[in-house]
Amino acid sequence: MNKIIPNDGPVIRCENLAFSYNGDPVLTDVTFDVKPLDFVSVVGPNGGGKTTLLRLILGLLKPQRGTVRVLGKAPEQVRPMIGYVPQHFIFDMRFPIRVIDVVLMGRLRGLTRLGGYTKADQKAALAALGEVEMDSFARRHIAELSGGQRQRVLIARALACDPKLMLLDEPTAHVDTVTQNELMKILTGLNLRMTVLLVTHDAVFVSPYVKSVLCINRRAAIHPTDQLTGEMIMDIYGDDVRYIRHDHTTKSLGQGDLPCE
Repeated sequence: MNKIIPNDGPVIRCENLAFSYNGDPVLTDVTFDVKPLDFVSVVGPNGGGKTTLLRLILGLLKPQRGTVRVLGKAPEQVRPMIGYVPQHFIFDMRFPIRVIDVVLMGRLRGLTRLGGYTKADQKAALAALGEVEMDSFARRHIAELSGGQRQRVLIARALACDPKLMLLDEPTAHVDTVTQNELMKILTGLNLRMTVLLVTHDAVFVSPYVKSVLCINRRAAIHPTDQLTGEMIMDIYGDDVRYIRHDHTTKSLGQGDLPCE
């Protein structure tokens, strides 16, 4: 298992973070902390910077201004301790890859010098599949699975590295409500031992499963779900918004769309 890095501070700390694509600002003066064992829903409009923020936390992009620290260090230094479930997993359905092979990709950093997987890798991959209730599918071809089952496999792949932080980019997109609830229950269980950051495009962006909401629209603000107010939402998104609180009570703040559509 990954050795825990001594750190009394936040799991994620972003300070005065800024990033642009070809001079077009995506994130501006983004500052927030994510506490240990928090379960954070990242919400915001298209183009607001949600996926870019994940890439910065992973160390796949470098800040153009400001800093990102994960577990007290630069992201690239602790990347083996970060599990990541991307928004899209593209592969040739005709390619004969089994479920266990996909999950073992999460152990690539542990390959022997000869290029093979160890018994420890195999054990970790099967344990990860067990956590998402997919171990009985280990020898199945990945193309035989439903969309929800594939999402479980991708979560297992991220779990195979024994992460301290789990990042997920819209894992419940394009699956039915029952599957969404099943995936969220899995993540809630994982949150007992790791911090979870979940990007969602769901209009009901404050779920009963999460503890905090990180609103991203070039700027950022993080709040406990039960403290989120209309004023906070308007500060991020403008006047024409309405929102759904943790208790599912809808508050109208104008004649506009939901802020996270």
